[in-house]
Amino acid sequence: MRARAEGFDLVGVSLETGAGTNLSGRVAAVLLRKIREGGLMAGARLPTEQVMAQRFGVSRTVIREAMVSLKAEGVVETRQGSGAFVRKPGPKSAFNIDAFTSESVHHLLRMIEVRRAIDSETAALAAVRRDAQQIDEIRRAMAAIDTAVAAGGDGVNEDVEFHLSIARATGNPYWVKLMEMFAPQLRSAVSVTRANEARRKDFAQAVKHEHQRLVDAIIAGNPATARAAAGDHMERASDRVATADQEFWATQGKDSARARASLRNKTLNMPARMDYSARSGVKDA
Repeated sequence: MRARAEGFDLVGVSLETGAGTNLSGRVAAVLLRKIREGGLMAGARLPTEQVMAQRFGVSRTVIREAMVSLKAEGVVETRQGSGAFVRKPGPKSAFNIDAFTSESVHHLLRMIEVRRAIDSETAALAAVRRDAQQIDEIRRAMAAIDTAVAAGGDGVNEDVEFHLSIARATGNPYWVKLMEMFAPQLRSAVSVTRANEARRKDFAQAVKHEHQRLVDAIIAGNPATARAAAGDHMERASDRVATADQEFWATQGKDSARARASLRNKTLNMPARMDYSARSGVKDA
C-alpha cells in the first residue's frame, strides 16, 4: 500500500523494536526520523491518522499520542479537521510541553479510548430500554450543562452526570457501578476536555451538537445510531485533545492533565471493593 501526503512517503517504513519504548514512542521516533532525514519543507502534510494507523498496524489512539509527542518536540502542528503538518523551524516556542505533561496527555487519550467503549454500549442499551422518566432525566441532565456554563461554571460535574443518566437508562446497575468506579478519573478527564473546548466557540458548539445527536438517537429508540453517536462523540473529543496547541498544554491544560495523571495510579491500584457514590442510585445486587 502506498501512503503519501505531499511528499511524505511511508512506503517501506515499519516500527523498530525497542525495549522499554511504548508503541506511540516508537511511531513518533520513526516519523521524527522521516521528517528530519527527508528534509521536508514546512507545511508538508503528514498522512491521515487512518493511513498511518494502517501502515504501522496500531490504533488511531497510538497515532494521536505520537502526534502529541511530536508537537512537544515542536516539529509538527495539528489543525482540527485538516491533519498534521511539518512546522517551520524557528525559535523555541515560549510554550513548551514538559515530558510529564506530555505523558499525562497520553494517559488522557487512553482514558477517552476506554470511555468510547463504555459510552457506546450504554447509549445503545439506553436506546432500547429507556422509559419516559429516564428520557426526561437525560434531557434535564443535558440542559443542566448549558445552565452551568451560562452561570460561569465549567459544566464538568453536569457533563459527567449527563453520561451517568444514560447509564442509568440501561436498567443495568452494573453499568452505573462501572462508571462510578472511575468517577474521579472521569471528572478529571472531562475537566481537561471541557477546558480545551471552552477556549473555542466552534469546539463548544460541536460538543453541544454531539450531545444532542446522542440524545435524539436514544429518544428515537435507535440503538445503532445511539452507539455511533456516542462513539463519534468520544472520537471527536480525542481529536480535540490531540489538536490542542502547545499554549494550552503549557498553561491552562497543564495542571488539569497532571491532576488526571495523578489519579491513574489510584485507578490501577484501587481496592477490590469500593463505596459507590449515593448519586448513582444503585445498590449492591
